[in-house]
Amino acid sequence: MLLEHYRSNLRDILFNLFEVFEVQRTSLGKAPFVSLDEATARESLKAAEKLCLNELQKSYVESDRVPIEFDGKGNVKLPEGLTRGYKAFYEAGANLLNLPEHMGGMGAPPSIGWAAFELISGANAPLTFYLFGNFTARTIDRHGTEAQKKRYIENILSRQWSGSMVLTEPDAGSDVGAGRTKARHVEGDVWEIEGTKRFITNGDFDAPENIVHLVLARPEGAGGGTKGLSLFIVPKIWVNEDGSLGERNGAFVSKVEKKMGIKGSATCEMVFGDGKPCRGLLLGDVHDGIRQMFHVIEQARMGVGVKSMATLSTAYLNALEYAKDRTQGPDLLRATDKSSPRVKIIKHPDVRRMLMSQKAHAEGMRALALYTAWVQDQVEILGGHGSKEADHLDKLNDMLLPLVKGWSSEKGYEQLALSLQTYGGSGYIQDFPIEQYVRDQKIDTLYEGTTHIQALDLFFRKIAKDGGQTLMKQLEEIEALAKGDLGGAALANERAALGRALEDLRGIFAVMMGKVGESLYHVGFQGNRILFALAEVVVGWLLVRQAVVALRNKAEKPEDAAFYDGKVASARYWCKNVLPTVSLTKRYCEESSLELMELADESF
Repeated sequence: MLLEHYRSNLRDILFNLFEVFEVQRTSLGKAPFVSLDEATARESLKAAEKLCLNELQKSYVESDRVPIEFDGKGNVKLPEGLTRGYKAFYEAGANLLNLPEHMGGMGAPPSIGWAAFELISGANAPLTFYLFGNFTARTIDRHGTEAQKKRYIENILSRQWSGSMVLTEPDAGSDVGAGRTKARHVEGDVWEIEGTKRFITNGDFDAPENIVHLVLARPEGAGGGTKGLSLFIVPKIWVNEDGSLGERNGAFVSKVEKKMGIKGSATCEMVFGDGKPCRGLLLGDVHDGIRQMFHVIEQARMGVGVKSMATLSTAYLNALEYAKDRTQGPDLLRATDKSSPRVKIIKHPDVRRMLMSQKAHAEGMRALALYTAWVQDQVEILGGHGSKEADHLDKLNDMLLPLVKGWSSEKGYEQLALSLQTYGGSGYIQDFPIEQYVRDQKIDTLYEGTTHIQALDLFFRKIAKDGGQTLMKQLEEIEALAKGDLGGAALANERAALGRALEDLRGIFAVMMGKVGESLYHVGFQGNRILFALAEVVVGWLLVRQAVVALRNKAEKPEDAAFYDGKVASARYWCKNVLPTVSLTKRYCEESSLELMELADESF
């Protein structure tokens, strides 16, 4: 088996964090991140990379080849390698990095935490989803009562319990408000849960002593739709008021799905209260489930986008390594000369084209994810989610999340096809990790809301809801770079290309204002394209910003000249090959019609 598939890119992570976003100045040392300095942050990320390379990546292929065992009685057993990886993560103290100080952690800001998450999810995506205990503890810390915090948080952290988020139901799918799982009040904050949930990631596994599920259910007498849902803390094994463990709770896995990829992640159907009462605590002892769960969902969406980026990054670096090693064919300029020497395939124009597309997209996705994470830093520094001082940045984070999740997952899948293509036929066999990457990443376009759900969320909730104010402020920042002189003559063409794409993007939204007046179906047809266009302009802005920094820093660090030249090359590729497509999207929107909605179903 391939024990060493993972290729990390810590150099680019550190470039984003400390050279572009300058978190040592803008985030570290500021409340609530006062105790973490630059040196410690750098060393923590290096330690995370070492853990991934030495331990966590080892069971990635095993997780695909060795089946999960389900005994039919609610118990799931993982391949041994995944269990070892789970234990290695906690033994290394890797869970402490982004845990708040008041919970015993290092108190890293989101930018550092998501950077570490990239490393872990790139090394072993199936394992990553079992490491949900920290976030469960943080959710209870944020929303729970004092008694609930005392009952659960220390147990989850010190005893390395895991957690899961339980939303989806068999008949409801992405329509969360159609959920029928019921909750009946028993006493105090104790309720009994009855119902069936589906597609529950790590609904059960044998590595931890306990799993704490966050379950959406509808209390008896509550209204319909999402507003009638409440969120409950439902442990696999009941936790008594003093924190000690009781008996097995009535939350059981009834089936483990057979999947196309990410097979090491136990995707479960779960039954609550069937044959045995299932007890849970009403989170915060308030009926505010969908708001509470949205905090969880948004973190999950960010995680999915980062996972896609991490998978593409290691796929690209694997493909690059292969292209530098594989000899095949003569140089194209000497192809007619039978005696011309064979060359490494990286010398072929088409291979270089595919490699640069992968490189620019992987680096663009990383820039987008870490920019969003940096915005999250600033939200926390200014008072946190919901504070008046952080309102604009809070809304900006909300607008960026569909881009991180929706665009990264869709374009990541497209670019992985180029990673595979770089290998030729060798990419299709299991001697190399690319074919598993393709299968394991595809779920990201479906997880936590499909791409079109992200597009509708972006258009209606994140842009239209505040009259486009958040969007306009972001576009003004992009315009400032496009019309300025940063990077001088060396980046004049790139700034001009960014400016043209920005005008096309503004044109898209102007056109859609009229189209929406005609029919909302136009958003249905063009929503994904609009999401992609916005993402690609934001990423273009970020890559040109990186090129500005690279040109500046190259003079100071000549030993890093190749790296900095690569950053400029990524920006130039983007401006020449990606940004022009925004104009095509504008044309699609202008010519959007309703004829498909008028076509009889029988004609499809």
